[in-house]
Amino acid sequence: MVTLNAKNLTLEQVHQLLKLEEDSDDLSFTELLALEPLTEFEQQEISQIQNDFRYYLNAGKVAEGQVKLLVLAPLLRLAGFYRPPIQILLEQDIAEITIADEDTTISGRLDLLAINRHKAPYFWVLVIEAKNSQIDSLAGLPQLLTYAFEGLKQQESVWALTTNGVSYRFAYLQSANPSIYQLLPEVNLIDRDRAIQLLQVLKAICQI
Repeated sequence: MVTLNAKNLTLEQVHQLLKLEEDSDDLSFTELLALEPLTEFEQQEISQIQNDFRYYLNAGKVAEGQVKLLVLAPLLRLAGFYRPPIQILLEQDIAEITIADEDTTISGRLDLLAINRHKAPYFWVLVIEAKNSQIDSLAGLPQLLTYAFEGLKQQESVWALTTNGVSYRFAYLQSANPSIYQLLPEVNLIDRDRAIQLLQVLKAICQI
C-alpha cells in the first residue's frame, strides 16, 4: 500500500485518484449564491483589513501563518463564521482516503474547516487552504480539492477556498458519478470592488 501526502499531489493526480472532474462551465458567484450589499460598517472593516495586509505585504513576503491571522481571521469573523451554529476547526487531520483500485492512501492536514454543529453529522460549510503571499493561490488547489472531497462522503456539496492573502479562489464541489468541481472567478483583497465581493461571498456561504 502506497501512502501519498495531499500537499505533494498534482491536479492531474487528484483528478485520477479521486475520480474528480472539473466542470468547465463558466459560472458566476450570483448563479450559486445570494450576494447581499455590505453595510457601511462592513465596508469600513474590509478597508481596514486591506490596509493592515498592505502594510505587511509592502514589507515583503507575508507568511502563511500571517495570512491566517491578518486576513482570514478578521474576514471570517466579519462574515459571521465565529457565531453559532458555525464553528472553526484548525489544522484537522483528514481521515486517510483509501483508493482501492490504486492500492493507495492519501493523508494530510487541512488548515481551516468551518462546520455547522447543529447538523448531524457535522455539515462542512467551508474548507480553507492558505499559502504565503509569494505562492500562487492556485498552487493550493490540488491539496484543497483532496481535503474538500472528504466532505462529500456525508453531504452533497462543499465550498472550498485557497488563498495567498492577495488572491482568493473558491471551488464548489458536488457529489455525483463522477464527482465534479467548479472553479469560480478570482477575487482579491487589493482591489476595493473585488474585496467587497470577497466578503459578500463569504457571508453568503456562511448563511447556507
